[in-house]
Amino acid sequence: MFKKAGEALTEVFLRGLLVVLPITLTVVLLVWLALTAEDYLGALLRYVLPDRQYWPGFGIALSVALIFAVGILVSGQIVRRLLGRADSLIARIPVVKSIYLSIRDVVIFMSGDTQKGFSQVVAVRIQEMRLIGFVTTEDPKGLPGKSASDKIIGVYLPMSYGIGGYTVYLPKALVEPLDMSLEDAMRITLSGGVSTENKGQLPRAE
Repeated sequence: MFKKAGEALTEVFLRGLLVVLPITLTVVLLVWLALTAEDYLGALLRYVLPDRQYWPGFGIALSVALIFAVGILVSGQIVRRLLGRADSLIARIPVVKSIYLSIRDVVIFMSGDTQKGFSQVVAVRIQEMRLIGFVTTEDPKGLPGKSASDKIIGVYLPMSYGIGGYTVYLPKALVEPLDMSLEDAMRITLSGGVSTENKGQLPRAE
């Protein structure tokens, strides 16, 4: 009796935790970002502006304005070239490149920029298995043993819970396009299939 009651209480607690934890972490992250922007940029504004002209929240407003300004600047070719060179330089630094490239790839993926990120959600067939992947290139160059008639594509296969993944090059015939958005596919892969918010269709076993 006590064992069943304990199991029931544990189930109820975990069910509540699944609801509360994502909301709490999201709120904590947003608050942390806002407070960080207010502390650093707000201190800069307080140094420039007189005390009477500074209002709480100016640091957050300045951070938002700077982000928009950077977004406008990167649209220009000159700035994009400079950022590309800086990006390649950082990518050569040990340890730093692992952190930087991981964060950069996640941001590109979330932005939905198909020119820099993934262009399509697909399912890769391995016998009876289906692996969710993201097409990275339709015509990879320099692959050994690849003829001009081969239809080879590059596909990124992510691992669950954001611990990495693999980029594979395989015949296009082994890939099935999925009617699923990048965001829904990412949610499924990162949660290990636990998420039920996907609106797309997974391939059916034949």
